[in-house]
Amino acid sequence: MPLPVALAILLIPSSETSRPVVEILAGVALTAAGEAIRLWGVGQIGVISRTRSGRLGPLVDTGPFAYVRNPLYAGNILLWVGFAVTAGLLWLAPLVVVLLALEYHRIVAWEESRLLAHHGDTYRDYSRRVPRWLPRAGSGAGSRQPGAGLVSGSTLAHTLFSERGTLVAIAAGYVLLWLRARF
Repeated sequence: MPLPVALAILLIPSSETSRPVVEILAGVALTAAGEAIRLWGVGQIGVISRTRSGRLGPLVDTGPFAYVRNPLYAGNILLWVGFAVTAGLLWLAPLVVVLLALEYHRIVAWEESRLLAHHGDTYRDYSRRVPRWLPRAGSGAGSRQPGAGLVSGSTLAHTLFSERGTLVAIAAGYVLLWLRARF
């Protein structure tokens, strides 16, 4: 799903010939916030977040997982909204949210069924305590370590290594946006 979004961001021209720097910086800030959430989450969950096998790790309820059950997907959505805003395609930002939310809703339903089967009542309790997408006031209060740092359970080097593909994609995306603006 992100590939069509990326192509739209790169190929659809902005209707604005001169955009305010504040708008561009807001887009960059949204992208950075999305990636910061992802880094925090990957630092908590570790390498298991990148596995394509049927293997499930322990139930992680620290760091951003104490506030929402799907911080990596929420970070992705924020990241892509940031790209749309940076590109001057403000109208595309809500569409990005809807499209990715629909895609992630199906993925999350499948993942949650596997987690429930694997962790049983522990996962059921976690899902009652922690919202799926948006943190609520006081969320994180019932977890073991809601404010756990970026590298809890992992090292910063492992976190950055695990997230290297996303970091390279972000850098490439901004280089392409810069080139698009120049030509």
